[in-house]
Amino acid sequence: MIAYHDQEWGVPVHDDQTLFEFLTLEGAQAGLSWSTILHKRAGYRAAFAGFDVARVARYGAKDVRRLMGDAGIVRNRLKIESTIWNARRLQELAQEQGSFDHYLWSPVARRARRARPRRRGDVPATTPESDALSADLKRRGFRFVGSTIIYAFMQAVGMVDDHLATCFRARSGRASVR
Repeated sequence: MIAYHDQEWGVPVHDDQTLFEFLTLEGAQAGLSWSTILHKRAGYRAAFAGFDVARVARYGAKDVRRLMGDAGIVRNRLKIESTIWNARRLQELAQEQGSFDHYLWSPVARRARRARPRRRGDVPATTPESDALSADLKRRGFRFVGSTIIYAFMQAVGMVDDHLATCFRARSGRASVR
């Protein structure tokens, strides 16, 4: 958890494959702890072809059955099927917008919003921006993309920088782009 926070969380991501990974992991977390998902991250990478969108989009019923037996991931049929479904929607969106990255970062003018909350309790669970992105992703057919999930996704991929004001990451300035 410490390494994830110190090296990844909040670092701006502009790679479609990594964005798909975080969208999948945040959706998988629904109802679970982030530490559970983080411990299964390697399992997710193996199960979902390193989050290769094109490969995952081709998964079918046989793959769902295989994944339901994979202890390296959360074996929830809806979450597994949503990953495959979302890969297909992501391909459509990328074809329309040029890339998933372009679609996601356009609304924030390709700059992360810095909040610098003083306490964890000051960090919102949703924002008008996450509400809007969630609604648009749902309109496009994505699943497991409620506003709370999307806000956590936005934080993880650096669209929003909610490091506490006392955190060394907040004091160190903008992290490098992934």
